Amino acid sequence: MSANRPAAVVVLAAGEGTRMKSATPKVLHAICGRSLVGHVVAASRELDPEHLVVVVGHAREQVTAHLGEIDAGVRTAVQHEQNGTGHAVRMGLEELTSGGSGEAGAPGVELDGTVVVVCGDTPLLTGETLKKLSETHAADGNAVTVLSAEVPDATGYGRIVRDEATGAVTAIVEHKDASDAQRAIREINSGVFAFDARLLIEALGKVRTDNSQGEEYLTDVLGIVREAGHRVGAAVAADHREILGINNRVQLAEARRLLNDRLLEAAMLSGVTVVDPATTWVDATVTFEPDAVVHPGTQLLGDTHVASFAEVGPQSRLADTVVGEGAVVSFTVADGAKVGPGASVGPYAYLRPGTELGPKAKAGTYVEMKNASIGEGTKVPHLSYVGDATIGEYTNIGAASVFVNYDGEAKHHTTVGSHCKTGSDNMFVAPVTVGDGAYTAAGSVITKDVPPGSLAVARGQQRNIEGWVARKRPGSAAAQAASAARQKSEGEQ
Repeated sequence: MSANRPAAVVVLAAGEGTRMKSATPKVLHAICGRSLVGHVVAASRELDPEHLVVVVGHAREQVTAHLGEIDAGVRTAVQHEQNGTGHAVRMGLEELTSGGSGEAGAPGVELDGTVVVVCGDTPLLTGETLKKLSETHAADGNAVTVLSAEVPDATGYGRIVRDEATGAVTAIVEHKDASDAQRAIREINSGVFAFDARLLIEALGKVRTDNSQGEEYLTDVLGIVREAGHRVGAAVAADHREILGINNRVQLAEARRLLNDRLLEAAMLSGVTVVDPATTWVDATVTFEPDAVVHPGTQLLGDTHVASFAEVGPQSRLADTVVGEGAVVSFTVADGAKVGPGASVGPYAYLRPGTELGPKAKAGTYVEMKNASIGEGTKVPHLSYVGDATIGEYTNIGAASVFVNYDGEAKHHTTVGSHCKTGSDNMFVAPVTVGDGAYTAAGSVITKDVPPGSLAVARGQQRNIEGWVARKRPGSAAAQAASAARQKSEGEQ
């Protein structure tokens, strides 16, 4: 086990976030594929803590359910009344040390080592920065280490006041209480801390509520441990934007832009071409291989993966979709699909969940697919719907074909074999099977199985009723055009 492995990380996520003006709890608002608290939990996991507890309060049932979905190992503690950050941390530690009330039957533990406290609304905070905080805390032998940041404009923030000789933190002074000299300080408090667990538990028992808010402030712990003769230090974040908290929709959008830029920069530095980062959006869970290309106006969401030499976009939205090596996907919406190596999709295609395109297969213009397995080299070029179907290798599906999979009560499956040629304007009424090497005539409605190597023709005989327009639509433009054509033909004869 790493010497810097924290005994616990406590995530504070109990607040209501009224400035979001939303029925959704603030920490559940999402950017780049994760909730705000989801980003914080992911960063905290990079520390590999022995225990991770999230303090919940407002809409706690909803927040707790979400945490169970994203990280089954998270424990939750309930802060029934929001009585300050110190009170929230105390609730979190009590959940761990005594089993608390947030998780029935959870065993208590003895905390010994470092406790890291983070805020649940700081999605830009990275695991790397938290590791630096933990390492600085251990290396300097601090009782408390503050994560600080140097900002261009410190207005409104608590200033970090240091001892000039030792660099130790002597005070955190709020902006309204700061002197002119202190207001000139650009190093600010982030609200993220590393504590000695035993000293933290002891100090929290001494935090008072005789302040204007009548709350237990976590920052009071710093003064308590310092007065007891222990050292308080600080670790400066490399990028001050990491500590930005989210309080309203404007800040949410700003954080989304910053995080998206960070993700795209990492992708480009790893060998991905992003033609226009300003119009490209990706989730934190998206992965790439070198030499992938992303064109403008593209959104890549969820567990999407883009392989080497594949091109995605422009104007495409892919969610939970795998794009194989050398595939081209343009002007496409895809959800839960797999696009094989060298395959072609679009423009204006829609791949729904369960679609699997084999190598060098094609889903062309205005093609929709759902729960469909398309074999290697098979083409569905245009204007077709393929649902609940299996198509073999090197088959061509004619334009305007529909796989009729729903009978009003249940879905049924269609199978088309390999090396088949199906005509335009075909209807395949499931359940039905077209054998290998078979052909179907244009305009056919296929309701019976077609044996291998057969030609299926399922359409009425054409019948021309001469003079119908003149009798039924006399004087119309069509009648006049027909009369002129007839006279011209007679004249030529």
